[in-house]
Amino acid sequence: MIEVIEKQSGQRPEATLADSGYCSEKNLEALESADHPERRIEGFIATERQKHDEYKEACPRGPLPAGASQVDRMRRKLKTKAGKAVYAARKTIVEPVFGQIKHARGFRQFLMRGIDKVRGEWALVCLTHNILKLHRLCYQ
Repeated sequence: MIEVIEKQSGQRPEATLADSGYCSEKNLEALESADHPERRIEGFIATERQKHDEYKEACPRGPLPAGASQVDRMRRKLKTKAGKAVYAARKTIVEPVFGQIKHARGFRQFLMRGIDKVRGEWALVCLTHNILKLHRLCYQ
């Protein structure tokens, strides 16, 4: 995903915010870029599906145990005040759009088959979603 962002925007992101589907030792190690510190990306990636009250408990004090995996480090990072605040932003930036498209637009599955047709269908769904938001903004 990072490579796609770099290719499309011509820039390397400084930070990334992602759900648990992107959490793996390999991905977390790639963000660290120990061989190339200038390519390091600050990551906030959920380690597993969060329950509603999962991160209410405080981050444990003290150093991480020796030999802690990248996933363990990320889990600990997300329990800190800063980690909680950054990851909470994901719920207000990304998730509402998908909820609105699914609930308000009733879009729950693609009708077309094949990647090109699905991309076109998704582009149309996003276009209508954005046009309706602009319409509401301008005329209400």
